[in-house]
Amino acid sequence: MTATPQAAQPTTQTGIDPALWPDIAAVPHKPVRAKVAEVLFARAVGRLPLRVELPTGKVLGAGGPDAPVMVVARPHALWERLGTSGLVGFGEAYMAKDWDTPDLAGLLTVFAGSVATVIPPVLQRFRKIAVLAQPNSERNTSEQSRANIARHYDLSNAMFEQFLDETMTYSSALFEPAAAPGWDQLADAQRRKVDRLLDGVGVGAGTQLLEIGTGWGELSLRAAARGATVTSLTLSSEQKALAEQRIAQAGLSDRVTVELRDYRAQEGTYDAVVSVEMIEAVGYDYWPVYFGTLDRLLKPGGKVGLQAITMPHDRMLASRNTYTWIHKYIFPGGIIPSTESIEHNVAHDTTLTVADRFAMGPDYAETLRLWRERFDANGAAVAELGFDETFHRMWALYLAYSEAGFRADYLNVYQYVLAKG
Repeated sequence: MTATPQAAQPTTQTGIDPALWPDIAAVPHKPVRAKVAEVLFARAVGRLPLRVELPTGKVLGAGGPDAPVMVVARPHALWERLGTSGLVGFGEAYMAKDWDTPDLAGLLTVFAGSVATVIPPVLQRFRKIAVLAQPNSERNTSEQSRANIARHYDLSNAMFEQFLDETMTYSSALFEPAAAPGWDQLADAQRRKVDRLLDGVGVGAGTQLLEIGTGWGELSLRAAARGATVTSLTLSSEQKALAEQRIAQAGLSDRVTVELRDYRAQEGTYDAVVSVEMIEAVGYDYWPVYFGTLDRLLKPGGKVGLQAITMPHDRMLASRNTYTWIHKYIFPGGIIPSTESIEHNVAHDTTLTVADRFAMGPDYAETLRLWRERFDANGAAVAELGFDETFHRMWALYLAYSEAGFRADYLNVYQYVLAKG
């Protein structure tokens, strides 16, 4: 009896828990795709100012001796992952230690600066069949949004405390002009950011304020200290618990109410509405509903304060249905808008108008640098909380990847003031 040939089974990376990280522990086996990925990768990096060092001693890239270096330890695994799942595989290869670098943010900044051209135009037309599509199970419906949020924000308050400053603010700070702000400046820079947004929408004594996206409560605390009455909405039970604890410790529980509620379910009207870096978790299909809700909940004459990360409009359109490494491991269901998409939705789905738009992208690059350095420095404390080395590499990549986007001017962040009437 002749045995039937079988496809080779995926090999397993040692030292990685396959129960926690099945797609990191297993190396796929698609040799044809892997060979194509190897050729395309070599062609792409050949034009970039970096160096890719292979175990054979071969060096790819156009960078000089001082350029960022990518050290490939397991090229076969890297090509297999790239060939199977593209940029998702690139991130998974880092998590699996298939490649490494002494300067993660610097290396990724080079890639981010060429994101629109690193794939030859002739191949970009095949994007729809070459990249993964976002699964319907992660769409930000009213039912699914809480689960998507929980996968990120309910990881552990103690884990976030390992890299956030005393304000527990998880969005871009606004620094005073400085060459390279230090950690001791971050908390004040976060307060400066919050105060600028509260000033923009006129929050003061007697203001009825709605906050969509509580975070860990810093904005609510500062608004209540001004004499405002605040209703704050979150879908994270972990954030709600710590925010309420901080509010109680500040003696402001009579002025701030934190609700575990989807923004779409909120009723009533308010003098002002603020939402800081929450739009990125809304989802492309739900932007009209989101902006319509801001309009519905705002009293005539009121203002909305919106802080939003943005990306180039053409890249947003090209990637809006793409399933990325960030979706799979960090922010399921999200997408970063463009300024054009924000202002289109404001114009077509609301009675609001853009009263002010303030860019602060370089501040976010510095904010992320400080978070990344703090996270790396507190690696042992993160491990004591039960997060393994694969998790640490995943979050290090996420923070460096985000920082690189701002350093390359691929990403920006804006504070918008939207006026009603």
